[in-house]
Amino acid sequence: MSTKPTQRTKKGPDAGIVSSSHLVSPRSVEASEFEFGLIVAWNAFSRWLVRCMAAAGVPDVTVTDVLVLHHVNHRGRHKKLADICFVLNYEDTHVVAYALKKLVAAELLCTDKQGKDVFYKPTPEGEAAVQRYRAVRESCLVDSLDGKINPALGEQARLLRNMSGLYDQAARAASSL
Repeated sequence: MSTKPTQRTKKGPDAGIVSSSHLVSPRSVEASEFEFGLIVAWNAFSRWLVRCMAAAGVPDVTVTDVLVLHHVNHRGRHKKLADICFVLNYEDTHVVAYALKKLVAAELLCTDKQGKDVFYKPTPEGEAAVQRYRAVRESCLVDSLDGKINPALGEQARLLRNMSGLYDQAARAASSL
């Protein structure tokens, strides 16, 4: 008995659940399924982030605002714009700069200029907001997770990080065409 995975080449129900059937080739059914899963998961995750933050008392924010607020709060270290963009894998620094400006205006973050560098750090209101977010996350999401799912989530997280590297490399290759 072979352990080699079979490649699906048919169109229709056996071709997998994909959003762009015109991209599916005999070699890429699983990649197409993965990409559709990413699309659906990203949109659900984005909706969750924004609604969880609203439930935590911070309405009218974008997914980028939420990600930036959490990252600036991460490990209690002050962050520079370039470092935030690097860690969150944002290429367009102006998008993150706008989020930072909004979060400073909302008094969730503040700035600390050190020489020529501007660092961002959470305000007490920003720290309280992410703690309220954590409480909502625990009650609405974490309580729903089966304890057996967590190890699988760790494996999936590693796969996503590996795939992000492959997509980054493919983007660089495509840019040179």
